[in-house]
Amino acid sequence: MRRQTISEKFGELRERKEGGLICYVMAGDPYVEATGEIVKALVNGGADIIEIGFPFSDPVADGLTIQAAGQRALAAGMSIQRYFNLIKDLDVKVPLVCMTYYNPVFRYGVEKFIGRAADSGISGLIIPDIPVEETADLKNSCEKNGLDLIFLIAPTTTDERVRKILERGSGFLYLVSRLGVTGTREDVSSSTNELLSRVETELPKAVGFGISTGRQANEVIKAGADAVIVGSAFVKIIEEGQNVNEKLESLARDLKYSILNVS
Repeated sequence: MRRQTISEKFGELRERKEGGLICYVMAGDPYVEATGEIVKALVNGGADIIEIGFPFSDPVADGLTIQAAGQRALAAGMSIQRYFNLIKDLDVKVPLVCMTYYNPVFRYGVEKFIGRAADSGISGLIIPDIPVEETADLKNSCEKNGLDLIFLIAPTTTDERVRKILERGSGFLYLVSRLGVTGTREDVSSSTNELLSRVETELPKAVGFGISTGRQANEVIKAGADAVIVGSAFVKIIEEGQNVNEKLESLARDLKYSILNVS
C-alpha cells in the first residue's frame, strides 16, 4: 500500500480549507502487537498524520506520560528492527512520522536508519534533541531517501535559528505551544499566537505540547495553525487500558470535529 506523503496530505487539507489532526503514539505501548489496532483507531477517528514514537531511555522533551509509555514499550521488547517491521505492516494510507531521539539513530547508523525508515513507508522524521546546526548528515540522508526532516520551534527560539530551521526543514514545522515538556494542559498558552505570527513560512505550521481537548484544538486552528498535534491525551488512554481503541477513536473524532468547525 502506498502511503501519502506529508506534502500531499497538507495539499489535500489546504485544498479543502481544512485544519489537520496529527496524533502521536508510542510504538510497542503497551505491547508490540497492539500498535497496529491503535493506529487504525486513530485514523478511523479522523487523524490526518500519525507520529509513531520510537522509545529512548532518556527522552528529554517528553513529560511523565510519554516517558512511561517509552518504558513500557522497551519492557515489551521494542527494538529498531521490530519498529520498522511494525511500520511496514501498518495498513493505513495516511503519512507516518517517526519521532525519536538522536542516540538510537546515531548508534544504528544515520544512513542505515533513514534508509530503513524510507523502506518501511515513513514520510518524515522528528528528532527533538539535535540542534539544527548539526543536522547536515541527517538532512542529506533524508533528502536522498525522500523523507521530510521536521524541526521544533519554541517560543524561545531565536530569529536566527528560526531562519536556519526554515532553510533545512520540510514537511511541516512543529511549533511548541509553551515552554516545558509534553503533557496535557488546561489552556492554550498566549505564546502560541505570538509564535504563529512570528514564524513566516509557506511550510504548514502544526502546534503541539499541551493540547488535549476539542476546545483547545479549535483555538489553535482559529489562531492560524495548519494542524494540531496531540500526544499525551492518547497515550494516557492507552496507559489506563480500558476500551482503549474505542476511546482513542472517540477522542480523535472529537478533536477533528472541533478542528473542522472553526468559526
